[in-house]
Amino acid sequence: MGMDIEEEQESGAPQDLEWPELEKAERLARGAALKWASGIFYSPKQLTRLDQYRSREAQRMCSIESRIKSTVQSYLESVQTGLEQLGLALKEVQEAREALAEAQRALRSQAEAAHTLEPLQELANQHGQLKAVTLLLPQLLAVPEAVARTQALIKDNRFLEAYDVLRELEHLRDEVLDPFGGPELSLFEGLTPLGEELGLAMGKVVGSARQLARDDPALLVAAVRVAEFEEKRDAQLQSLSPGRPRAWRQHCLGALRRALEEAYFEAPAPAPPGLAGHLAALREALPAELALAEALVAPCCPGDYRVVKLWAHTLHHGLRQHLQRLLDHEDLGTQDIFTLLHWALHTYPGPEMMGHPDLSPEADISELEPLLSPEAVEQLERTYTEKLKIKVAGWLQNALDGEVAEWFQEQEPDIDPEGFYHSSLPAVVLQILDENIRVTAVISSSLQERIHVMALRELGTFLRSSSVSLLQPAGVPTTTSVSAAIDAALGDFKKKICRLILDALLEELQPLFVALPSRQWLSSLVMLDNVCEKTASFCSRFSRVRSTMAQMLLAETERAVVLEYLRSLMQGKLVCRNSTERIQASERMLQDSAQLRELFLSLELEESAQTGAVLGALQELFRLQDPALLSLEVSSFLHKFPDVSEEHIGVLLDVRGDVSREQRQVVLETMQANPPPSPPPDGHRPLFSLVPVPSPPLAFCFPAGSCS
Repeated sequence: MGMDIEEEQESGAPQDLEWPELEKAERLARGAALKWASGIFYSPKQLTRLDQYRSREAQRMCSIESRIKSTVQSYLESVQTGLEQLGLALKEVQEAREALAEAQRALRSQAEAAHTLEPLQELANQHGQLKAVTLLLPQLLAVPEAVARTQALIKDNRFLEAYDVLRELEHLRDEVLDPFGGPELSLFEGLTPLGEELGLAMGKVVGSARQLARDDPALLVAAVRVAEFEEKRDAQLQSLSPGRPRAWRQHCLGALRRALEEAYFEAPAPAPPGLAGHLAALREALPAELALAEALVAPCCPGDYRVVKLWAHTLHHGLRQHLQRLLDHEDLGTQDIFTLLHWALHTYPGPEMMGHPDLSPEADISELEPLLSPEAVEQLERTYTEKLKIKVAGWLQNALDGEVAEWFQEQEPDIDPEGFYHSSLPAVVLQILDENIRVTAVISSSLQERIHVMALRELGTFLRSSSVSLLQPAGVPTTTSVSAAIDAALGDFKKKICRLILDALLEELQPLFVALPSRQWLSSLVMLDNVCEKTASFCSRFSRVRSTMAQMLLAETERAVVLEYLRSLMQGKLVCRNSTERIQASERMLQDSAQLRELFLSLELEESAQTGAVLGALQELFRLQDPALLSLEVSSFLHKFPDVSEEHIGVLLDVRGDVSREQRQVVLETMQANPPPSPPPDGHRPLFSLVPVPSPPLAFCFPAGSCS
């Protein structure tokens, strides 16, 4: 049975190899059928039903073939119907082609006939033009008279009537121009200049709107109405009529702007002495001008003119350019710059002018840029600061010159209620600087900061009192570098004062120190007594000086006396001959140190501020009996006074008179071997570095027998 199925399937396999897809589908179907048959007839019991399966499959195949035949027959009938319709369409196309060819031949014959009628058509057109001209001839003859009448109406400012006549003339021109279709007739050549004349006359009238709004508002309204009528005609006719668009509305708006600018800003700003008055006049005039625009001019114009905004913006831009021209061509002084900055930054945007509470919101000033640009404000502030600096320097110099002249008078300086010498210079200086700092607060914080820094720098050349803190405005930080510069300048100034005062003292003391060191100095107290007497007399004058400066003068005086003592000692004019003289020198230094200490304590100089203790340390070098121990004593002295040099120690060893060359060498090597001294504590001032050491004498060593 399986063999019969395979033979039957093989006999039914397609033999056409021109369709690979069909062959593939056939193989797949055959495989599926074999798989199905093997599953169905796998069991021997089912072989008995083979005839039933064969009959059922045959019936199904017959049904499929019947449906296929029916479908193919339907498709064939549709194709036949389509072919019949295509045949009918082809026939209709051929008929249409023949009809079109016949129409083309008829059209060609009609065109030839129309060509022969062209002269007749041209003659008919000419006849129509002549007829139109004949109908308009009375109006054309009246054109010159109408033009003259229009000109007269324009001169009389009767704009509405003049505009009506002009519009009729233009309408007549267009009626004549349309039928002829050619260039404009010479009869109408004067209409374009006539329209320009009317536009200029209207612009002149609108430019006088500020006056007409009071005296003749009807004339202003007439001019504006004509401009609005013509604006609509511009939109309708555009470039279809000669001289279009006329843009009379823009012309009128421009006339309003120019009239405002000419009224207030055409003339150059007055010279700097008159600037304050000029700005004051503007402060009164501009708000009144805006009120006039809102009350009188705006009702005469359409709402879309936005007259109040036009007035406000025109005045603002004109004023801005006016001030810029002023800045470009005038060299303003400090007072004028101050006035201009205050007016532009505060008065103008304030409630007196553009910020006036009665100003209409229509002005829309929020759109306006600042009256002075940030760059212009910065330049003005910088110029103001530079020029004020020159003035302040002159004022301070004049005050200082007056103070110097007063102090060099014969009479005693003024004394305050506390008994101190009094000078009005600090108060004058502070008043000058303080007033200039405070007054700039009404301009801007940036200008106040500039003046504040400038004032502090100028103050660097004057004595600074505790009242300088009054110059510090609230919320304005002090620049560290400027403050440091003032402190440095103040310190230098105080040192110069002390130096000048001490020079006078040293002129009296130097002759007394000539005897130090000497044998007379070893045995007598007269030299230092005289020094103390003159010093006490000189310092008694410090009682008229306030405590802080008096303490500084006393400290510098004590230091100057000690330095002069050391300078004399380092001259090496005395060499001790024995231990007795060394003990005397040690005791003399100790007594001198105590006497100087008591003197300055009596003058109320604290002991911690005195430098005479160096004499007590020096005497230890002379009191030491064994020279071999000098290296230890010198090391201790070097620790106390790190600025002492080997040359200073060498001079002191020479004064002792008992130090051998080897011992001197040991001392100097000990100094060299010691580590570098640590930096002196804060407030410590050097002594020995200010004391010169005389150069050692040249040693002339000639070999024996070198001279014959």
